[in-house]
Amino acid sequence: MPAVLCPHGHWADGRFHDHGEAAVRKEIETGAEQFPVGGRHPLQARCVQLARMGCMVFLYDMMGYADGGSFSFELAHRFAEQRPELSSPDHWGMFSAQSELRCLNILGLQTWNSIRAVDWLTSREDCDAERIGVTGASGGGTQTFMLAALDDRITAAFPAVMVSTAMQGGCTCENASYLRVNTGNIEFAALVAPRPIFMSGANDWTVEIETKGLPQLRQHFEMMGCPDHVDAKYFDFPHNFNAKSRMMMYQFFNTFLKLGQSEIVERDYIPLTREEATVFDAQHPAPATDAAAEVALLQSLDAASRARIESLYPTDADSMTEYRRVIGGALEVMVGRTLPAAGAIEYEKLTETEHDGYKSYTARIRNSAYSEDVPAAFVFPANWNSQVVLWIDGEGKSKLYSADGTLIPPVAALVAAGYAIGSVDVLYTGEFTENGQPITQARFVNNPREFAGYTAGYNHPLPAQRAHDLLSLISFAKHHQNQPSALHLVAVNGAAPYAVAAAAIAHDSLSSVVLNTEGFRFANITEIRDVNLLPGAVKYGDLPGIAALIFPTRLMLVAETPQSIGVVQKARRATGGQMQVLREWQDDTVVNWIQRPSPVKGSQAHD
Repeated sequence: MPAVLCPHGHWADGRFHDHGEAAVRKEIETGAEQFPVGGRHPLQARCVQLARMGCMVFLYDMMGYADGGSFSFELAHRFAEQRPELSSPDHWGMFSAQSELRCLNILGLQTWNSIRAVDWLTSREDCDAERIGVTGASGGGTQTFMLAALDDRITAAFPAVMVSTAMQGGCTCENASYLRVNTGNIEFAALVAPRPIFMSGANDWTVEIETKGLPQLRQHFEMMGCPDHVDAKYFDFPHNFNAKSRMMMYQFFNTFLKLGQSEIVERDYIPLTREEATVFDAQHPAPATDAAAEVALLQSLDAASRARIESLYPTDADSMTEYRRVIGGALEVMVGRTLPAAGAIEYEKLTETEHDGYKSYTARIRNSAYSEDVPAAFVFPANWNSQVVLWIDGEGKSKLYSADGTLIPPVAALVAAGYAIGSVDVLYTGEFTENGQPITQARFVNNPREFAGYTAGYNHPLPAQRAHDLLSLISFAKHHQNQPSALHLVAVNGAAPYAVAAAAIAHDSLSSVVLNTEGFRFANITEIRDVNLLPGAVKYGDLPGIAALIFPTRLMLVAETPQSIGVVQKARRATGGQMQVLREWQDDTVVNWIQRPSPVKGSQAHD
């Protein structure tokens, strides 16, 4: 038989929801509901009616509701303040910097539960795996379109009072880092195509769905060759999944699950009591939801993820290709950009100064597609050798110079050897700040709840934005009219966390990369407003895992040891790339290594 999943949304007590006698009387008076029982227990009402229409129906808990253990309701849906006692690198909880760095969030776990619910249904002999629907309202609507977008086993989806061009979902269970950067729920609904998706609206953020969102979805579904597979209707009631909108849903599933019902009429029923509906009792106690259980579950999930990622570590060319597909693909999501194309970066010279043996320039480079201006500085030697070193300092381009205004020794040595130099102030360093000093905390949106997903779910995190600036610089240098024969990237003084990301994305445009990591690891971050917080970075291998993507470009890592960069060593061997590892910075060694095509003899480690 066909099956319908019913994620419930933010109705009080979830599966156990009781709307109350007074509320249902009012809804019957307004025409929102027909029956005292069905209106009082609307979650059960839709399940009963769908069952009467011939469907197997699965109403399951969201995190923290009813019997939904593992995390408490207050944590999963009301989280507001960071918990220092659950924010250390080895003892961390949900919503901490550590969970963000591993992409562990309530939305993801709820969606995983929904996917597992489909697994369970399709494993049943009495379930028709070709006819599986999903419907829910409000937060259940979010789960509906998320599941349908991700799992093509869903035949038809009906998210109620959720899809709109306005508010996208206000709960911590509906948001996650990266989820809605440059996108939103209308496009998530479009991902369901060509499978059918109908939606209902109400007097809430979905009030304009018929005129804002639906026309664009109609265009999309028409392009997919199935214009009748999308529709939306506004109902003049407050936020709801009442009898009126449920009737639209019943008709939708009758059509697209091929239920064959000639007449659909809701009737009242005898509801399940809380005692009948609950899973746990004295003989079957509910799982713990305290901090210890929370930490244990998250560590278990982290260990499983880590094992999967480590299984991807490259051993040869083919496995390196797969590593790049998975880890590199994740990095492209985290950064949100690739290298800008030729002509995408504009240049405005501000000053030009003549020196003995070289000229210096200040300028702006502009990524016009994103209206991003980046302050830049360049040094051009009289005896240019056709190569460019992009020298990136975590405090900005001013660090090309000593206090007396002369070039710092390694830069001076490179210029004397004929290398042109380029540098920039990445976002919130140098000219981007009032005092010229980098900011010490990342900006957050104006929301009192201390959840990183409210910011990083809609905006690129700061390390990604800084990587954007470096990608603009790399593209500008690569496509410069002087046509440099080689580009080298050097990152020092706190620049490695974002430079490694830019270098990994633009590796095939670089001849060599030098990263003074200073021992930095994303895994040591404990604050969600840390300027280097890049959600997902630990999950996908931390700094070494990202650095491994730089090969086969030549790579030098400073303040590391061969033992601290295992995956980098594996990638080097898999690609045949060249690498140097230095325990500490050495000006001469770095300068010589940039100039020579093979590792410098006498460095701390080779392999």
